[in-house]
Amino acid sequence: MKLKPLTNHVVIEAIKPEEKTRSGIVLPQSGDETPDQGTVVAIGSDPKIEVKVGDKVIFSKYGPTKAKVLDKEYLIASQDDILAVIED
Repeated sequence: MKLKPLTNHVVIEAIKPEEKTRSGIVLPQSGDETPDQGTVVAIGSDPKIEVKVGDKVIFSKYGPTKAKVLDKEYLIASQDDILAVIED
């Protein structure tokens, strides 16, 4: 089964926040907090969408809708909920 977003929507696979800093400090769990970064796994048919599959993005914490497909969680967001693309 595949998710195919409509129009200007994007499917994002959330990236779990790091539990350890670069210097080795272990960060405590913050509960069931929604991540704000992820990887785009599917895009809608709107030609004005500015992201592409594989882009790492930062999105609005409360904008996307959670969706579970085959025991895997995804976020479905409008392009307006995406704030930036992370470039390496």
